[in-house]
Amino acid sequence: MNEAAKLRNIGPKSSAWLRQVGLRTREDLAEAGPVEAFMRIKRAGFKPTLNLLYSIEGALHDCHWQDVAPERRAELVEAAEAAIAGLPAPRHKPPAGPVRTTVLTADTVAERPASDSD
Repeated sequence: MNEAAKLRNIGPKSSAWLRQVGLRTREDLAEAGPVEAFMRIKRAGFKPTLNLLYSIEGALHDCHWQDVAPERRAELVEAAEAAIAGLPAPRHKPPAGPVRTTVLTADTVAERPASDSD
């Protein structure tokens, strides 16, 4: 986000995440709002913390993220948790089984049964 780099609280990593989810200007960010911006980043596979949510809110109001009122923080967290609850459950694949390596030597090649293609 070109302009986001100039926004208060938005550092290079957050700015890159915002750009990657299509939020390139302050206007884009204001239109989406803090919760939607946070959720876009989360849905994109990044791992944002609640500090990013507060930082976006602070950036939109030109205040430090720690100055966001506790009541507003609670509202943001509640909205984000509701949105997160609506996301599909992550699909975790079981870990792969052990890898077995077979080393072919002259002895093991001689022991293999002959096939029609040999």
